Amino acid sequence: MRRLRALARSLRIWSVVVQLLARLWWDGRPWTYPGGPTPERQERRQRRLAAWLVSELLGLGSAFIKLGQLLSARPDLLPAAWVEQLSQLQDRVPAFPFPQAEALLEAELGLRCREIVEIEPVPLGSASLAQVHRAQLRSGRDVVLKLQRPGLERLFRLDLQVMQQVAAVLQRHPSWGRGRDWVAMARECRRVLLRELDFRLEAEHAARFRQQFLDDEGVRIPAVVWELSSERVLCLDCLPGIKITDRESLVARGIDPSQVAEKGAASYLKQLVRFGFFHADPHPGNLAVADDGALIYYDFGMMGQVSPRLRNRIGSMVRAAAARDAAGLVQELQAAGVIAAGIDPGPVRRLVRVMLDEALTPPFSGNVIERLSGDLYDLVYGQPFRLPPELIFVMRALSTFEGVGRSLDPGFSLMAIAKPYLLPLMTSSGTGPSDLFNDLSRQAVQVSSRALGLPRRLDEGLARLEQGDLQLQVRAGETDRLLRRLSLAQQSSGQSFLLGALALAAALLAASSRPALTAVPLVLGLPVGLGWLRLQGRLARDGRLDGLSSAGPGA
Repeated sequence: MRRLRALARSLRIWSVVVQLLARLWWDGRPWTYPGGPTPERQERRQRRLAAWLVSELLGLGSAFIKLGQLLSARPDLLPAAWVEQLSQLQDRVPAFPFPQAEALLEAELGLRCREIVEIEPVPLGSASLAQVHRAQLRSGRDVVLKLQRPGLERLFRLDLQVMQQVAAVLQRHPSWGRGRDWVAMARECRRVLLRELDFRLEAEHAARFRQQFLDDEGVRIPAVVWELSSERVLCLDCLPGIKITDRESLVARGIDPSQVAEKGAASYLKQLVRFGFFHADPHPGNLAVADDGALIYYDFGMMGQVSPRLRNRIGSMVRAAAARDAAGLVQELQAAGVIAAGIDPGPVRRLVRVMLDEALTPPFSGNVIERLSGDLYDLVYGQPFRLPPELIFVMRALSTFEGVGRSLDPGFSLMAIAKPYLLPLMTSSGTGPSDLFNDLSRQAVQVSSRALGLPRRLDEGLARLEQGDLQLQVRAGETDRLLRRLSLAQQSSGQSFLLGALALAAALLAASSRPALTAVPLVLGLPVGLGWLRLQGRLARDGRLDGLSSAGPGA
């Protein structure tokens, strides 16, 4: 029976994969759009398909819900419409029976269960990984118990095995596998998802996160009850509060929503700039407000970390952005590995210039971070650009929190609040003003060395010019793209004429005295038709890239 259930589960997963691939193929064919494909029609289809995928992932359960949440941080793999839908993926599933919860506590804690004198049978919340019960200890301490669903690890390992098989199939595809390492991503998903099954890691995250705000009375994080925590049970202090988006309840308690938004933004910027360890999933379900107006954080399963290297690089990016230096910012993006070396930086520089002139110019619009995230996601998808995963989590977390702040205060502006927190990043390492002077001195040395070498370079250039060795190379990106598209269009036209001739020959043979010969032009037309379909796909992809490149200067 176990093997039969595993086989049925695998077939269920593969059926979703086949449906997804079929719909992707259908949506990629221009002739499936009545009246021709337009960006608006393609966008609507992408949103419908992304919504369908979210529904299917919810139906497949825990591992695939977590997979969708991980994919929402990969705009280099998915279009912006997909990223937006997957980032809103929140699972709500029925609770498992209370006797199973009691059995889990006894199996995990043993005699330590005697410390729990009262536990509410009805859970406070239930998700795909676990459910949460309120309880009271013998000491009178109010706590919450996060209990993992029974049998979850076995199901996770089966699903992850099928995921790796799907990744291998995608990797062998000539188009979908180009420039993307699906197999490595499947291995990373396996590592991350199996770690989420160990609640001891979440306990360590909660304890570290709480340590950061021990001196801040305006932010509260529940303490871990270590003696009642294990691999599948997490015990935390119970900190009840008002849901952060419940504006009416906050006003009724005499709490100013705008102050809550500002306090939350300050705490978040402190996580990023000062500590480098931040809550990567600050949606409204994980934030609450205490009766005295203090901000409460919940759920520490998804945390992000900004490495010292990326923090220093972000500091350089902030300096370039403050100086409105689009070229310098593009160079910093290349140094950070966001932009691949050897590409035409013109379209990137134009987009960066638009972002600096519009998004970062006071007065700041309310959704500036959301706009920046959207521009970055559009830039990264389908291009030789890659955002570091930690930077993606930063952008997504800031965008989510910006939405929470606007729900509390329509005039909320994260960029305006961020100014005092970005000032430390104006130095190379954020430690003091001397670093800024050191950076300026290094730049002066670079400029002077280039200036000293200028006469020698001019003399060499003139000598090569006199000898006839000087070659001038002109790279016209727009012309190259137009010529490439013209060549593809000519090939497509030739194959269309050939297909038409073969179809006409088949029709004539079918009406002749020897209809069996109809198979000859049909067989010959099969590879021609496949080649024509591939050309249509390349034309559609080049058209999308050209549209993205032209969006920069026109914005």
